Amino acid sequence: MKIVVTGSLGNISKPLTQELVQKGHSVTVISSKAERQKDIEALGAIPAFGSLENPEFLATTFKGADAVYCMIPFDFKAADQKKYFQKIGDNYVQAIKHTGIKQTVFLSGWTADIVSSYNTNDILSQLSSISVLELRPGSFYTNMYDYIDMIKDKGVIMANYGGEDRIAFVSPNDIATVAAEELITPFQGKKIRYIASEELTCNEAAAILGEAVGKPDLRWITITDEQMQNGLIQSGIPLHLAKDLVDMQAAMHSGIIFENYMRNKPVLGNTKMTDFAKEFAAVYNK
Repeated sequence: MKIVVTGSLGNISKPLTQELVQKGHSVTVISSKAERQKDIEALGAIPAFGSLENPEFLATTFKGADAVYCMIPFDFKAADQKKYFQKIGDNYVQAIKHTGIKQTVFLSGWTADIVSSYNTNDILSQLSSISVLELRPGSFYTNMYDYIDMIKDKGVIMANYGGEDRIAFVSPNDIATVAAEELITPFQGKKIRYIASEELTCNEAAAILGEAVGKPDLRWITITDEQMQNGLIQSGIPLHLAKDLVDMQAAMHSGIIFENYMRNKPVLGNTKMTDFAKEFAAVYNK
């Protein structure tokens, strides 16, 4: 099959590309950075350089493909994150329609029904004649890297969710495995598939990571939404994006997200928090 992968060599797109190439598929990787050419080619893939904000580039790159993996990266410079998200989504829709692609895997998230800025319903509803799978992974293990400085400086993890809140954590590698499976397996209509690697409370996750970095008493403390938003803004996150992140994590704290996830509970992936903790410790100790 000819498959287009967006997301350059990110946490999901790189292992996804590797798996697809290893299975004998022709893979084109979209990246905005020309300096990635050698790295993409080293994976056995074909690089295509351009912007997701350019619909003509997308249409040209999608032409002749059997399936595409679509994701929308954050843009910290966007004045309105919702409009940016919608614009990229519309560009995907037009390129898919224009080129006649029959199968699309679209990366979303397990909070997609709650946080309006990242709700994909308006985008995917435009692809009525296309087979579309919406991937809804839980909270990425790799998000924990964002807490390294906090752990070192304050000795705790703090967010507006935590403590005994139960979270479906997921490895990008497990997401890539599911995405690859869905890209190469024919299906009809619209599907939603949740992905998780392990279900843990925040305290359980903190204990595993703390043990790996020599802080066995590491705690995950819950702070207020206001404190969380102020902290994000102080760290350089734009206000509109900080509000979305606070809303997302507040929904996780309320339990609504996990309840919805349990109604769509997936088979858990292979990579556990103890596996990720080794990678986390290596980065922490650099």
